[in-house]
Amino acid sequence: MLTAAPSKRLPPVVTIVAAGGLLLVAMGVAVALGSVRLGPGQVFDGLFDRGDPVARQIVWQLRVPRVLVAALVGANLGLAGVLLQGITRNPLADPHILGFSAGAGLAAIAVLVIAPGTPVQLVAPAAFLGSLASAAVVYALAWRGGISPVRFALSGVAVAALFTALSTAVIATSDLFTQATLSFLAGGLFGRDWSHFKQLWPYTVGAGSLTLLAAGWLNILALGDDMARGLGLRVERARLLLAVLAAVLTGSAVAVSGLLAFIGLVVPHAARLVAGNDYRVVMPLAAILGAALLVVADTFARVALAPTELPVGIVTAVVGAPAFLLLVRTRT
Repeated sequence: MLTAAPSKRLPPVVTIVAAGGLLLVAMGVAVALGSVRLGPGQVFDGLFDRGDPVARQIVWQLRVPRVLVAALVGANLGLAGVLLQGITRNPLADPHILGFSAGAGLAAIAVLVIAPGTPVQLVAPAAFLGSLASAAVVYALAWRGGISPVRFALSGVAVAALFTALSTAVIATSDLFTQATLSFLAGGLFGRDWSHFKQLWPYTVGAGSLTLLAAGWLNILALGDDMARGLGLRVERARLLLAVLAAVLTGSAVAVSGLLAFIGLVVPHAARLVAGNDYRVVMPLAAILGAALLVVADTFARVALAPTELPVGIVTAVVGAPAFLLLVRTRT
């Protein structure tokens, strides 16, 4: 992977704390910027429920929940990308490319089109089930007496293309909520509020915690299947459980943000570039960097063409596509 010289790396604790500080700064700037710009004092007073009532309303009801949702979505996709790159030992793997996002998107779009009155709290489980179904299809296609990382990756690309086509077909044949479903495909956080945060955080905390605990498995898998089995790891079971965790993280993120490409691809490489290849450090760092990246991207999407708002998926694609091409040139 892309790594810096070990002698130039900061200690892991310092690296993670610095990344956390970067995330807090990004979140503070995101709360301050928008169609109504707030000064640091107004943001501070708004956070502590004092000062101008209008500023308090903007801070607590509009910007803080959206920023928190962006951070959770980015963390989920960053962790899912680390998991899938570790499972496949493929530096170009991510939830979008391997079909996990497409499965979640198909399920969520089907719910929006077929049952438009479905409560928002049920969209996340539907997207999770879609992501899990996509993971199951990829796993089944890749299975041949065991899972080959190459077959897993190629199967994922095929499933992504299939489920994306099915999503387009559902939209094209529907008369309801076409604009909403198209916005879902583009990816965006417009109108996200506390209900979306409450919907998302249990998945982030639960699956994210289990993912951090599984960092040792990824370190062993990185040594190769034969070596991993020699060290006592049940390789196929570990890959299956890690794929399920990736599906949970991806599905819950897609349910509230739509299809966001490249975060799960770029963030793991950025984490390894800073921290090396030890997944015990890469995992938390990827979660923090993923959160920071999406918070910054969403802030840019809100203010770049104000009062018009860009779908944040366009911003992540503009940033991620050149990074993907660079990785293709350097890693293949």
